[in-house]
Amino acid sequence: MSKPTSTEIRLASRPTGWPTPENFETATVQLPDLAEGEVRVSNEYLSVDPYMRGRMNDAKSYAAPYALGEVMTGAAVGEVVESRAKGIALGDKVLHHLGWRSVSQGPAAAFRVVQEISGVPLSAYMGILGMTAYTAYVGLLEIARLKEGDIVFISGAAGAVGSAAGQIARLKGAARVIGSAGTDKKVALLKDKYGFDAAFNYKDAPVLEQLRAAAPEGIDVYFDNVGGDHLEAALSVFNRDGRAALCGSISSYNATEAPAGPRNMGNLITQGLSLKGYTVGFHPGLFPDFVKDMSAWLDSGEVVFEETVIEGLENAVHGFLELMRGANTGKMVIKL
Repeated sequence: MSKPTSTEIRLASRPTGWPTPENFETATVQLPDLAEGEVRVSNEYLSVDPYMRGRMNDAKSYAAPYALGEVMTGAAVGEVVESRAKGIALGDKVLHHLGWRSVSQGPAAAFRVVQEISGVPLSAYMGILGMTAYTAYVGLLEIARLKEGDIVFISGAAGAVGSAAGQIARLKGAARVIGSAGTDKKVALLKDKYGFDAAFNYKDAPVLEQLRAAAPEGIDVYFDNVGGDHLEAALSVFNRDGRAALCGSISSYNATEAPAGPRNMGNLITQGLSLKGYTVGFHPGLFPDFVKDMSAWLDSGEVVFEETVIEGLENAVHGFLELMRGANTGKMVIKL
């Protein structure tokens, strides 16, 4: 009887500027027999995320860079097809971070059993029920210290984190929620589906001009997924004691030269502003509150979500590159 195999996608070379398909390679490997305490999982969905671009660089960051020749690690969900571990049974659905491969196996501690929810795809555990939406929750409540009555601006608001942030801000009592996005279709989605009070296409006119029009009374909280001109605009429009949660800077992820910093950093002093960067893995304390809140909001229909689904492991790289170009609406996932 032949041994089971897994097809996996690895980082073959480090990109300079924008990644290309040539930076990746595909291999099929034989899997060893399961040891005691291990499980084997047939993956159903894989996650592609903006943070992966940073880990392709050989540079110090909050997480070690991807090693050349190693599998692209990241979130995935699938079904247990063999188990030698107590507490994880054949047929269980599990979440893990073993990345871009068709079959994953390892110690039980690497997998978390999740419950299927009627009407909600299993992929939601990588998005609205997982680290994606939890990133928004932490950024607003712990980093930016959102309070009732705040006016909130979210850049990259039609992405998975941004769309969750807008809805969480509204449900936690924000007086006004404003978002930016890169197409008119996404702008309409922010207002019509996600409940943003105002939204604009950042390609139509300078961000500062559009933000001032959307926030005539200024902003109190800025949730930053973009950096660059969006951050500079927020610094100009902040009210006294404004707070920013710096979650991402996708505008510069593929830059080959260091981007120019905002030209108005002096506003931090004159307006008493706070800018704080974070990565969600260092802020686990709110997760029980998040699960309680998000489960209730999904059940009541107060939170909705979108996914952009790419079919096939062989198209994972394409999905990732499309994500970096902003082609997704909501969470980008690869369906196996």
